[in-house]
Amino acid sequence: MNNRIHAINAIAERTLEVPLATLPPDTSIKTYGEDVFGEKEIRSFLPKSAAAKLLATINEGKPLDASISADVAHAMKEWALSKGATHFTHWFQPLTGGTAEKHNSFIEPTGPARAIQAFSGKNLIGGEADASSFPSGGLRSTFEARGYTAWDPTSPAFIKRHANGATLCIPTAFCAHTGEALDSKTPLLRSIQALTKSLKRLMAHFGQRDAHVSVTLGAEQEYFLIDRGFYLQRPDLLQTGRTVFGAAPAKHQQLDDHYYGAIRPRILKFMTEVEAQLWKLGIPAKTRHNEVAPAQFELAPIFEDLNLAVDHNMLIMEVLQRTAERNGLVCLLHEKPFAGVNGSGKHCNWSIAYNGRNLLEPGANPKENAIFLTVLLAVIRAIDLHADLLRASTAGAGNDHRLGANEAPPAILSIFLGDELNAVMKAIETGTSWASRGRTRLKIGVDTLPPLPRDTTDRNRTSPFAFTGNKFEFRAPGSSQNCAQNQMVLNTIVAESLDALSDKLDAMPGEFNTNLQKLLQRLIRAHKRVLFAGDGYSSAWQKEAESRGLPNLPDTLRAIAPLKVPSNQALFEKYGVLTRNEMDSRYEIALEDYERRIRIECGVALEIARSMIRPVVADEFSKLATAISIAKKDGLKVGVTGLRALSLKLGAGLDDLHVKCERLDKSIAKNDTAAQRMALDDLRRTVDALEYLVDDSRWPLPKYREMLFVS
Repeated sequence: MNNRIHAINAIAERTLEVPLATLPPDTSIKTYGEDVFGEKEIRSFLPKSAAAKLLATINEGKPLDASISADVAHAMKEWALSKGATHFTHWFQPLTGGTAEKHNSFIEPTGPARAIQAFSGKNLIGGEADASSFPSGGLRSTFEARGYTAWDPTSPAFIKRHANGATLCIPTAFCAHTGEALDSKTPLLRSIQALTKSLKRLMAHFGQRDAHVSVTLGAEQEYFLIDRGFYLQRPDLLQTGRTVFGAAPAKHQQLDDHYYGAIRPRILKFMTEVEAQLWKLGIPAKTRHNEVAPAQFELAPIFEDLNLAVDHNMLIMEVLQRTAERNGLVCLLHEKPFAGVNGSGKHCNWSIAYNGRNLLEPGANPKENAIFLTVLLAVIRAIDLHADLLRASTAGAGNDHRLGANEAPPAILSIFLGDELNAVMKAIETGTSWASRGRTRLKIGVDTLPPLPRDTTDRNRTSPFAFTGNKFEFRAPGSSQNCAQNQMVLNTIVAESLDALSDKLDAMPGEFNTNLQKLLQRLIRAHKRVLFAGDGYSSAWQKEAESRGLPNLPDTLRAIAPLKVPSNQALFEKYGVLTRNEMDSRYEIALEDYERRIRIECGVALEIARSMIRPVVADEFSKLATAISIAKKDGLKVGVTGLRALSLKLGAGLDDLHVKCERLDKSIAKNDTAAQRMALDDLRRTVDALEYLVDDSRWPLPKYREMLFVS
């Protein structure tokens, strides 16, 4: 019996009914946010004046008063010690796509065998980390190891718990000694600042006083769960996060029976434990459900301020993976861990508010609706003109397998508004009547403007950028990607678009509402090509998109090319989000990451094919040849035809396996990424065909039908 069968038997022998989580019903309410240094803790542990200054920075975006750093550090330390923490760390997001941390204890020696627990304002505000092994894309040489972390007060410190204690985590930015950003947080914060400035400028045209701008995000996280016993027997999953081989099972997601189905007890126990941890961290995990593919699930939080939501999503991914381990499971965050079934995305629901009002929600009066339409069209313009940049933010080896496949949007960026808003756009463009609650001639900013539709349309699951009533849902980002990348781009291009509208309004003499209506008409005519309500999966749309002049960047190598375009670099430099050097570095990092991942996948595939698949196929072929020889010798006629037919198929497969392995080996030696991918796909087809032929009890890899359905 091989290891695969042992794993299946071990799962089958588990108690069928998984015990329910032992948390009392009200625990989540009582413990919500208890591991976060939030407003309550700030007021409790800080002097009143210092607390007021820190909260003004957090809640109103006011500059941080550095004089309070010592008080804040002392308060954080006392709070963390009361929570059982022994160490602190600056928690940051290097350009690896994940997070990083270096733990330091609170211990400070005061003499022989004497020590105190201390945490200074200097320790809080900044730190130094060895940056030599983090991706820099040429921003510094490898021997230039110095990197700096800088406290981000807008994202609260939190406690990360482990089996032997707890650590105080302080969210920080990460940069080189030159000040250039080596992380995802710094450009995100810069983009929020740029968008804030541009929106305030536009709102002044509507007579709005200076107010707080809030950019919000709700990031839906999709993931797969499989039994750890299967995972440990799949070298491809262990090293790449996806299966490079695996024949499609007879049943996978065709019956749609997994989507929103009853959650199995073992999975529900896992989800309950995940939520208990997230709630303690103040992460508003709201929704949990089965996704489209078997063994696929989704977690969705409530909207939060963008910077905090990004930090929280990074924690969500970590908690999912850590909790899975404790439950004998593995959480797969790869965009396409299993070929032929639904891939995993991270749907980023983006919105923007001014003085507490969501500007992407139709208003209650003509003035509010005029603002809504203006902001809406600014976003449409931004996506039309800068679709290439937004697409670049979703590029990656994993997402290449997902975009345009089952349930994922295509790589061509378009916007779905819904029937009623499309009708509104048409009415503004033509100056004609709009039929809703009576036929009314649509004029901007005057009393005849009727109430606008609020979430009255269906959703388009094939749209990469869909308006869903009070927000835009960007569906293209991959499940493993850091939201900061695409949100940074979205903020920047919308800021540019808002400024372009302000420039036009500044230059138009005469009555404001008349000018605004003319401007919006021109915007619709110029950028309506990006609006699409049909099936994004269809080949007809690809042809139509080409005729409209929309960019189609189907793979990573083409998708990241816009990062090197001078006009794109100038745009990010103008808004202070990324310098040209930083843009170049992002391109180099993306390219290196892509090439390395493909090379690793090819190496693992070659190892599996040669050391695990080939011996089994060769042995089975040999046994068949022996059986045929014995049958002939004994003069048997029954069964020989079947043995010979199977032997021929296995023999041909064995030869083909050898040829495909050699081809892949040569492509690796040549360091030709495109050839590597093609050779890997060819090898996969051969191995997957052999999976159907080899004796099931001898196949060395856990199969799709087992990983996706046995739990």
